[in-house]
Amino acid sequence: MAEYSRRQEALDYHERPKPGKLGISVTKPFSTYGELSLAYTPGVAEPVKAIRDNPSDAYRYTSKGNLVAVISNGTAVLGLGNTGALASKPVMEGKAVLFKKFADIDVFDIEVDADTVEAMIETVTRIAPTFGGINLEDIAAPACFEIENALVERLDIPVFHDDQHGTAIIVAAGLINALELQDKQIADAKIVCMGAGAAAIASMDLLIEMGVTRENIYMCDSRGVIHDERDDLSKYKAKFATRTDKRTVDDAMAVADVFVGLSGPDTVSKEQIASMPARPVVFALSNPNPEITPEDAKRVRDDLIMATGRSDYPNQINNVLGFPYIFRGALDVRAARINMPMCVAAARAMSELARRPVPRTVLEAHDRDEMSFGPDYIIPSPFDPRLIDFVPPAIAAAAIETGVARTDYPSHYPQPAIDIDDQ
Repeated sequence: MAEYSRRQEALDYHERPKPGKLGISVTKPFSTYGELSLAYTPGVAEPVKAIRDNPSDAYRYTSKGNLVAVISNGTAVLGLGNTGALASKPVMEGKAVLFKKFADIDVFDIEVDADTVEAMIETVTRIAPTFGGINLEDIAAPACFEIENALVERLDIPVFHDDQHGTAIIVAAGLINALELQDKQIADAKIVCMGAGAAAIASMDLLIEMGVTRENIYMCDSRGVIHDERDDLSKYKAKFATRTDKRTVDDAMAVADVFVGLSGPDTVSKEQIASMPARPVVFALSNPNPEITPEDAKRVRDDLIMATGRSDYPNQINNVLGFPYIFRGALDVRAARINMPMCVAAARAMSELARRPVPRTVLEAHDRDEMSFGPDYIIPSPFDPRLIDFVPPAIAAAAIETGVARTDYPSHYPQPAIDIDDQ
């Protein structure tokens, strides 16, 4: 009965009083004949001519600069797999709501029936002039890598696959703080990554950029450790093929300071957690059911720091901490792309925010009397209103520093909370 009630509540929410979660509003006065003549003919001809002569004027006279496309082909929707493009629409609408709620970014959700990588690339390329940025979503690996890489090269606006880089940024932000609390250095930390899909590969790439030693990463798939003697690896897995005598997850876990799970539920045992060296960090991020529950992990280790993808446990690794604010910063300097230094800057800004005193509004949102930086608070709350003051400035500053910004640092922005070269 409870299951039915939850299902029906979700369906009712999406259906009533008006189907869906999005609408379009008019942003200019439109109540007189004169305003009609400005909004449409003949007045609309003037911005058309301006943009024809100077394409960058589209940012002055249209919504392009604050408009993101959330695009999916429906091949990897939540934990449901290949649902098809149309069935992905509720998720894409939900993503749009988060963009608008947290960073006041407008979104068109676009669901594409594309049978091939080439068809998806061609479709997105052709509609890209409408937008200031492209957020790819719920696209299965390895196609997601090929699609994103091609679009980054073809387009002059940010293209961001949130399932890859959004997850990676939040993982990195939390791991920086968890390792510090466990008195471990990022360059020395040995990491087991359970899973070798889009999120796993992007997360390990970013951690390497932030100081993790490549040889200290043991990426694992269904056949165990990805090592340099295997002959069954895709080019994406092959770059994480480690020269090691470790072959099983058991072997790798016994030396791992960090476990990052981006695979599936119940794939790590209590015995494996117990075998880890002192003061381990465990990120069990399969959602809704983690690789191991916090209850099981803490039964065998009382010295760990743990994060999951769930909101009912401490330290939720939640992409909403990232993508709205990352795009806000990128759009506000008209960035041509979101590059690795911008991802690093975002992760560092989030990790720094978690160390600051928690405001009363966050405590109220969590119904808590106290929250502070420590083992159960290594990452900011999604309800922290200061995210908008930390992440977009860091993104904008990094975009300018790396030469991908096309405007100056916004005058209404605060100074970045940390220098991008601080850490």
